[in-house]
Amino acid sequence: MTERRRTGLILLLVLGLLAASGVVIATKDTKLGLDLEGGVELVYQGKPTPEVPEVTPEDIDRAVEIIRNRVDQLGVGEPEIVRAGRDQISVGLPSVQNIERAKNQVGTPAQLHFFDWEENVLTPEGRFVAPGLTSGDADSTRISQGAGDTSQGQPLYDAVKLASRQRAGADSRTGSRTGTAYYLFDREHRYLAGPEESEADLLSAIDRRTLPPGSEVLGVPQGWVVLQAVTRDSGETIEMGDPSARFYVLKDNVALSGKDIKDPTQGFNDLQQPDVEFRFTNRGKSAFQNITREISQRGQSLALPGVNPANVVQHFAVELDGRLISVASIDPQRLPDGIDGENGAIIEGGFTITSAQDLANLLKLGALPIGLELISQSQVSATLGKQALNEGLVAGIVGLALVAVFLVAFYRILGVIATFALLIYGVYFFALIKLVPITMTLPGIAGTILTIGVAADANIVIFERVKEEVRAGRSVPAAISAGYRKGLTAIIDANVVTVMVAFILFMLATAGVKGFAFTLGVGTLVSLFTAVFATQAILTTMGRTRLLARPSALGASGEGHRWKADFMGLSKWFFSMSGIILLICALAIGSKGLNFGIDFTSGTRITTNLQQSADESQVRSVLEGVGASDAKIQRVSNAELGPNVVQISTEELRPAQVQTVRTALEREFGGVSNFSSSSVGPSFGETIANNAIVAIIASLFVISAYIALRFQWRFAVPVLIAVAHDILIVSGIYALTGREVTASTVAALLTVLGYSLYDTIIVFDRIRENMPRMPRAAFSQIVNRSMSEVLTRSLATSFSTGLPILALMLFGGETLRDFAFALLVGVLSGAYSSVFIAGPVLWHWKEREPVYVARRKRIESENGGIVPPYALATAGAPVDVEPERRRRRSRRLTTPDDPERGVSADEFEQMKRDLDVDDSPAAITRPPRRAARSATATPPPPPPPPESEPEPEARRDPNGRAPDEAENDGMVKEPRKPSARRRRHGRPR
Repeated sequence: MTERRRTGLILLLVLGLLAASGVVIATKDTKLGLDLEGGVELVYQGKPTPEVPEVTPEDIDRAVEIIRNRVDQLGVGEPEIVRAGRDQISVGLPSVQNIERAKNQVGTPAQLHFFDWEENVLTPEGRFVAPGLTSGDADSTRISQGAGDTSQGQPLYDAVKLASRQRAGADSRTGSRTGTAYYLFDREHRYLAGPEESEADLLSAIDRRTLPPGSEVLGVPQGWVVLQAVTRDSGETIEMGDPSARFYVLKDNVALSGKDIKDPTQGFNDLQQPDVEFRFTNRGKSAFQNITREISQRGQSLALPGVNPANVVQHFAVELDGRLISVASIDPQRLPDGIDGENGAIIEGGFTITSAQDLANLLKLGALPIGLELISQSQVSATLGKQALNEGLVAGIVGLALVAVFLVAFYRILGVIATFALLIYGVYFFALIKLVPITMTLPGIAGTILTIGVAADANIVIFERVKEEVRAGRSVPAAISAGYRKGLTAIIDANVVTVMVAFILFMLATAGVKGFAFTLGVGTLVSLFTAVFATQAILTTMGRTRLLARPSALGASGEGHRWKADFMGLSKWFFSMSGIILLICALAIGSKGLNFGIDFTSGTRITTNLQQSADESQVRSVLEGVGASDAKIQRVSNAELGPNVVQISTEELRPAQVQTVRTALEREFGGVSNFSSSSVGPSFGETIANNAIVAIIASLFVISAYIALRFQWRFAVPVLIAVAHDILIVSGIYALTGREVTASTVAALLTVLGYSLYDTIIVFDRIRENMPRMPRAAFSQIVNRSMSEVLTRSLATSFSTGLPILALMLFGGETLRDFAFALLVGVLSGAYSSVFIAGPVLWHWKEREPVYVARRKRIESENGGIVPPYALATAGAPVDVEPERRRRRSRRLTTPDDPERGVSADEFEQMKRDLDVDDSPAAITRPPRRAARSATATPPPPPPPPESEPEPEARRDPNGRAPDEAENDGMVKEPRKPSARRRRHGRPR
């Protein structure tokens, strides 16, 4: 297949994909995340249960499926429920504002148990209500008559203290829990944490390493449970730590469980009050009839003369997840044989229609196979999400415009082509986002904007190669072909590293950062496709036109600027400057530390607009009244949210406490609007920190392995040093400025790893290319020449990457500003370290190899004890390492792309130059002969004076290379002249 035909097919493919992308964009909706649309995000961590002592990935998957079915019952459109990490579940509920109901419906384990009340409940004195109840048992009578009521229960501390004095496993036939349940109280007997499986879990729950002074740990032994009482008025329960909450101690003797019921529905009782109706399974019918018969018979045995008939009424309790939701009565006079269970049963408890429906749905869908602990919750208002979306779009448009202006100014027509390729990339990527579909989040927008720089970088590497070939004397079509062939390896290596970092970040990051990692990885692959195929096809087609006939159209007029510094000689200054900067950063980290956000330290952050203006002291006085006196209050300037926006950061608040804060602010300041909150538990912050460490270590390991595989293992050491240099500088800048470190900052650090390597690979790729071309040069000369050749493109790629990041920082809003700050510092540091740290470190490392030690000694002896910065034309200048490839190419049959047209005289002359054909009369008539070696060694010519820059262009052939020479026992081989074979070249007709 001819090149023209292949290019045409690629263009057709590009156009076809553009048309298909347009159809996808026009017909499919964009799926927005919670931070752009508004809603609730809940993150749960799996916990063991008596039935499941160890949480497995299969258990998490089953829990995800049950939660997804529960959310469907809520009627939430397009929820996002995914497994996060090994034992976490992220639940995203767009457009949901009632966070309390969502939390109850999603994370409730729905463990339902039935208890015989009188046989199992303890009085405050530690006695059972039955058997043997008499009219004189006043306390027992109250407990029985007010079964399950808050008026008859005990404070939590008293109930736990009573249970802790019981003997483990006392007469317990079947239990709902295993092991000891631990509770933590302060010196005033106020609740701090629990129930937990161990004292260590208590410390983790309060985010401390030691117990608070004066605190008390109480353990409820196996075989006993402490259940919270119902509220008769509303059927709702209050928070466990509320002083008004009341509790009962029961023997953990379960009569039935949720597995014994079926078909639960919401109904109405005789008084038209909502209730939950259900039927029993076959086993449940038998078990229910047996237990109710026992209860009824016990009541009949108490019906003695003189006993109040109310005292013989017995009860059974219904418990859901540690809370009494109903305590039903059984009258032995009316039901002497108990209840047969054929018609099912009814749970009454002061339900509303909504709460009854929710409970019925929970029971219908079944209990979760594991326990779930809520470790993070956030609520984003729709207004804040819309604002974030608009800011992200503006930052993307500005970033694309800045990159386009830079490309056009620096590369002329090539820049116009690159801009068109960026637009193609944007269409492809947007269509892919809609087609998959990818949930677009705020970090995802940041990743998309960042990939603009990735796409531009690939074009810059190719364009610089093309300009080199044009300056070396090639025609534009030949320069385009050679530029792509030589630059493709560096592009693939650099982009593979970026994709690997994105993959590691996606596997280990939290749900929000996953969006950034996914868009970065996918965007990098799409940009690689557009740069390698779309841009090449367009360039190849336009290269045959007059538009690209002149080198000036490519920005390649003249010889071009080449850096002439002795980079290796200046390395000690580079190392000294970096050492001073790193020392300052290390001191800043050690003295000031990093300002970790609630993602790591746990806590709650509330952002809202107050209807009335208020200063910080007024807001603080309101918060002190609701137990948030330690809050940090900041006024936020945000016209979109309102004129009186405040941000409140405090210790972790439970959902009910967040609602209490909202109610207090509404009452004091006439209402609030655009209310958003985010709460992170200690375990969630610990997970983020651990994942960050694992991700960085994994990234360094994978990158080192890839560099060692693609280059040499010695090349990996400078890479690690340069990356550590960049991470320490970014961390030090954060410590100096006091900026908050969040999960997005960790994502930015990992991204810096990839981008720091981009320029490093560009330099290392040229060093690898020059090593066989300079067989007599010292390694310092090889590195100097390589850096002089690629420094311009390294600066250009860093600049093109920095432009969209700058746009992100200026226009991306407060959330993305900190993220962009880390990226900008990292890219600047990476641009410096990849050239001025990685290269010199590699030189010091490789210069110790015996072959380079020998070369250095020889060069020093030839130049008066010094090594010139650049190789001399007669000792170590680049040589041609592709003679065999050129000879194979010269033997090919070359015909015009269109045989009917033939070739022009200019095209024919260009073919001869590309194939090194000498068709002069002397060459045709002279028989070919090989250059004979001299019988005696011919001394080499004396070396010219030392040069501090690359050899003059006049010494090069049209391909930009010096004449071939090779050292062999002191003899010099004369250049071989081309063969005088006749070839068919499609001469002009």
